[in-house]
Amino acid sequence: MHIAVYAGSFDPPTNGHLWMIQRGLELFDRLIVAIGTNPEKRYSFTVEERLNLLRASVPSCERLTIAHFNNRYLVDYAKEQNAAYILRGVRTADDYEYERVMRHINADLAPEINTVFLMPPRDIAELSSSMVKGLIGPDGWQETVRRYVPDPVFEALSAADPDV
Repeated sequence: MHIAVYAGSFDPPTNGHLWMIQRGLELFDRLIVAIGTNPEKRYSFTVEERLNLLRASVPSCERLTIAHFNNRYLVDYAKEQNAAYILRGVRTADDYEYERVMRHINADLAPEINTVFLMPPRDIAELSSSMVKGLIGPDGWQETVRRYVPDPVFEALSAADPDV
């Protein structure tokens, strides 16, 4: 069985994340979408909220697990889950450089785990959680943001904005 872990902060989940999840399910027998915690990041949503947003945004599938891991290396989490693959998205040259370095470090720590890179289509290539959060606030932000996030995430973002 080919098992992969697709990890990120998912703060908030975007249509780009959903594209990666869909492709991951096409490529692997089982996909674990894991919310990691980065102590250097400030989050807009709690881990529990992000778990719920992901679960509400993707169709239920017995081959898909949505989980959280904390205070360990991604490769150690992948080994614990019996995953032989880490799934990563590469949108930009900066992403590539970062992911290239991480792939080599992960290989040093766990050479048995392979990293698989996917490049999203042009219409979501620049999409990130940070970009979505940066679009919130100006008049009419809802119309702009709606196209980049699944409905449950849009509802959560709208509920968090006191001007809506």
